Amino acid sequence: MGPALAAWLALSLLGGTGAEETCGDPPAARSHSIPAPRLSPEEQLSPHMPESLRCDACRAIAFQIEEQLSRAEGKVGRKALKESDYLEVLERSCSQNWESYGVQELDGQKRLAGPGLPRQEPVSVMVSGGPWPDRLSKMCHGYVGEQGEAQIYESHRRGPAALRELLCHGDKGPCGGGKAGAPAPPKALQNEL
Repeated sequence: MGPALAAWLALSLLGGTGAEETCGDPPAARSHSIPAPRLSPEEQLSPHMPESLRCDACRAIAFQIEEQLSRAEGKVGRKALKESDYLEVLERSCSQNWESYGVQELDGQKRLAGPGLPRQEPVSVMVSGGPWPDRLSKMCHGYVGEQGEAQIYESHRRGPAALRELLCHGDKGPCGGGKAGAPAPPKALQNEL
């Protein structure tokens, strides 16, 4: 019996089926590694929103403008705001802290993530801060300058879909032309870095 016991003990130690697994202890937890999105030099350094993320950025901006205007109207009983009030709200919307937005990677495609955007992946790494808040603020101010405060507010009064349509769709909109959510084709880097 001595040689059989010695053989069993040797096999148990080599095979890893020692007493810790037979005594009811839980098996060791498996660890999962989720890498952060790999950002290109343009995505890291450019002061401009990368083309492939502009549609998502526009949707985030439309959501934030809609939220801020609706909140302001709620304070006055859902009545239309005075021009001075909606001008102030639009300025505040664009100048806000955009820190809750960042970039996630899903199936090899980078997407902007944050409030008002579809949830991309429940278990993923989001790169936020850095250039993203400034880019969103800059785009927001650009939309207000291009479209005008009055037109943006009129679209808001017609509903969130009308505001998204005004800002994000159409010929010039970043989500127009069937490219909504689709990455833009690669373009040559410009000397804007």
